[in-house]
Amino acid sequence: MKPINVGLLGIGVVGGGTWDVLNRNADEIQRRAGRAIRITVVADKAVGRARKIVGKKAKVVADAFAVVRGSEVEIVVELIGGTTIAKELVLEAIRHGKHVVTANKALLATHGNESFAAAQKKGVMVTFEAAVAGGVPIIKALREGLSANRIEWIAGIINGTSNFILSEMRDKGIAFGEALKDAQKRGYAEADPTFDIEGVDAAHKLTILSALAFGIPMQFAKCFREGIQKLAKADIRYAEELGYRIKLLGITKRTDKGIELRVHPTLVPARRLIANVEGVMNAILVKGDAVGATLYYGAGAGAQPTASAVVADLVDVTRLITADPEQRVPHLAFQPDQLSDERVLPIEAVESACYLRMRVLDKPGVLADITRTLADSKISIEAMVQKEPGAGERQVDIVLLTNRALERNVNRAIARIEKLSSVVGAVTRIRLEPLL
Repeated sequence: MKPINVGLLGIGVVGGGTWDVLNRNADEIQRRAGRAIRITVVADKAVGRARKIVGKKAKVVADAFAVVRGSEVEIVVELIGGTTIAKELVLEAIRHGKHVVTANKALLATHGNESFAAAQKKGVMVTFEAAVAGGVPIIKALREGLSANRIEWIAGIINGTSNFILSEMRDKGIAFGEALKDAQKRGYAEADPTFDIEGVDAAHKLTILSALAFGIPMQFAKCFREGIQKLAKADIRYAEELGYRIKLLGITKRTDKGIELRVHPTLVPARRLIANVEGVMNAILVKGDAVGATLYYGAGAGAQPTASAVVADLVDVTRLITADPEQRVPHLAFQPDQLSDERVLPIEAVESACYLRMRVLDKPGVLADITRTLADSKISIEAMVQKEPGAGERQVDIVLLTNRALERNVNRAIARIEKLSSVVGAVTRIRLEPLL
């Protein structure tokens, strides 16, 4: 069969990796796909730099719209990023009957519903394995490998930058700011790390995973986000003493009340495999009713790992390009007319156990006041650690682990505790998940 022609939009880090993998493993890829896959045109504003990468093996243009509108290519690989021009390019490619491969998690989380509807109407595919966890094939697992299961929950370390920072804080006993600077120096964090440390990047990815797991539309705006920037060295140390580690997790669960969709620092029992995932690595734990708990681990970013996922999508599209559109695996795993309208719960309606740390005056009756306040909000205590004050100090840390309680009750209790005259400053709250 004649080769499949691909148009590559953006030849930066991931685009360059995709070009390299496709050329290096061309024979192996052809044996798997049944025909050769070749990038015939590359669109990039840095035309000169792009030409140095591809040489004479592909045409290089500055205008990406010329690629998606032309008749030369059958598959468009969108690696530009963002949610403005990238959205226009993807929709224009679909309008012109092109299949689309993308690594753009922000685009999918915010405009995926529109893109998938347009692709369904046109009879083309939009694939996105590289959008979540880099080279880890979690999308394929949810769409196909676990299709016999009713997914109960997903908990994932899906942002390598935050995981690196937390690993450094624990290993070296350093503060958040110092760990962030180290991540930036090593190239793991951007000059503006907001998307990573505030959980936005993880929320984009979790929105996609939740849609695949539960057959619901993308609902990024309803995802609760809390970042790691307020975590202190003391919290990392106390968690360790109690037998836990702190990870920034994306968590989505199916409950009787609705779907939970939340990203936040989480205490995880140290004996869990996912608690021992360190550095920039990603890991996603998926619980299915039939298979039980399954763990997917690997590099969540980088040129080659992400390119691995992009090329895997190209192989999939090539295999299925002549198949009846009605017989292809649906974009969100469930048939388009079978998506659920199950509601995403506000964080106030979520139940979880909590770690609470508070600085208090070292005097009688303080603990009684705190426990009484918690009891009034229907919160029971699982464990407690009261530290001894240092020489000459009149303040001490109290750390509590609560049993499961409604978020709104915990918020109310924290507000009341912070008003106690014996409590100094704000209460630190970190949610806890046993991941059983």
